[in-house]
Amino acid sequence: MNDKYLKLFCLLLFNLTFSFTGCGQMEKEVKKMDSLKKAQNETIAGNFSSQLRISFDSTQIDTFLLEYPKLKRYENDLRSFYRKRNFSYVWFENSKLIEQAGNLINRLKNLEDEGIFKRLSYTNTLDSLSYVSGIGSKKTKPNIKLELLLTSEYFVFFNLAWEGMNPVVSKTNSWFLPRKKIPYDLYLDSLLKLPAKNLSEKEPVYRQYELLKTYLRKYRKIDAQSDWFPINKNANKALIISQVKKRLFYLEDYEGELQDTLLDEQLNLALIRFQQRHGLDTNGLINKETIFELNVPIKTRIKQILVNMERNRWLPATSKGDYLAVNIPEFKLHVYHGENILWSCNAVVGQTVHPTTLFYGEINQVVFSPYWNIPETIVAKEIIPGMKKHANYLNKHEMEIVGERNGLPIVRQRPGPSNSLGLVKFLFPNSYNIYLHDTPSKSLFNETDRAFSHGCIRIAEPAKLAAFLLKDNNKWSETAINKAMHNGKEKYVLLSEKVPVFIAYFTAFIDRDNRLNFRKDIYKLDERLASMIISGDGSY
Repeated sequence: MNDKYLKLFCLLLFNLTFSFTGCGQMEKEVKKMDSLKKAQNETIAGNFSSQLRISFDSTQIDTFLLEYPKLKRYENDLRSFYRKRNFSYVWFENSKLIEQAGNLINRLKNLEDEGIFKRLSYTNTLDSLSYVSGIGSKKTKPNIKLELLLTSEYFVFFNLAWEGMNPVVSKTNSWFLPRKKIPYDLYLDSLLKLPAKNLSEKEPVYRQYELLKTYLRKYRKIDAQSDWFPINKNANKALIISQVKKRLFYLEDYEGELQDTLLDEQLNLALIRFQQRHGLDTNGLINKETIFELNVPIKTRIKQILVNMERNRWLPATSKGDYLAVNIPEFKLHVYHGENILWSCNAVVGQTVHPTTLFYGEINQVVFSPYWNIPETIVAKEIIPGMKKHANYLNKHEMEIVGERNGLPIVRQRPGPSNSLGLVKFLFPNSYNIYLHDTPSKSLFNETDRAFSHGCIRIAEPAKLAAFLLKDNNKWSETAINKAMHNGKEKYVLLSEKVPVFIAYFTAFIDRDNRLNFRKDIYKLDERLASMIISGDGSY
């Protein structure tokens, strides 16, 4: 896979924009940093303690790891980082701890605020050593044990909060998208003198993570302060309205009067906001679908936030160029340039029994008036039984047999308005036989739940997508695209530059109005990952 595109997946499906800005390093590091920024496309501002006069003997790392063996996995990182600094202290300035030491220790002590339930080793030791060397300390020499423990625990925090569970976990949870890779020492090298209040803005993690973390605090507060009783849809109307108002008030969708039981305009607008946030039909009615979502336990919502925070740890922080992103639970295709969303449209994705695979690809061809080369599984399960029941089955469905393979006929459907792929398809080579395409079944795009396909992704605005992908080719005007789509003759068009497409899975995300959205876990992928996170099972 082209490394250029491994770093792209910024903003994904969520209508937000943001950027990270790199700051200056020591002059001798500028060229190195510029080169690395170009390759990684992700930095954080600031730099570490600039003192280089006070250093330590490299053998003290050996002594340290003998005393703290559970940190040995970071030995190479420790040695690499300090070797670049000639073994100078980085957490001390004038023999006193710098501000970021306290910030790191505080975050390590409050990992649950990051949605992490892992129990760490040596936090009590870190606390004690930092207290002795903290504000007011009269020590004239930095504490080497504290210095190395802070750096090691920084690597621990980096691993937990910014990289997340190891790639084995993501793959066993059906995530085959590329995981971000960022160098521990570079980020430590650039972090240590950044004011603590700005740290969350400049961390090497996708911005949705920090936004979800804010809502994690809110939802935990709701859980602690409110009784989350179910709303009885069979109760009398006045009681239902009263309960719905209170629930929407807690969830910050409703700001009106809580004492009356009127189904007024303010409540109607609140219901529409809630329905929008949950992917429901936005009719402003208190119907069974809305009550069902209102009754989802707050603890379940908290688990959804935790799971999607973890998925966000796996994403690169920034992006460039054009790319597409599909969020399966949202049933949406989003089109981006860099950090800006250009447009979105509805999509139909794989059924629960035929789930769409979560992976990365690069669109390289647009195919107008395509044939549909029918997969063997569909031929075996649907076409052959249809042929046995109806002698005219193939002609009726504009299909033809063009050969034989594995004891089955090779069947394809001819181009035309009844073709199952519609009038255009978009190819990105992959082993899953998945691509984007048009469809003659336009009514499905009006459904709220749109999991109807055998795995491929149908899009509501195929002509617009074709125009976007071919925008740099003067030959392909809107008129030419429309003609090719209706020509009835298959035509392949190679793109001058491949366009990345990311197929992902987020059941909780923040929209561009800064509102928390939830979607149904249609492929049942959340619960297992939530259990792994909450158990702190060591998969880091």
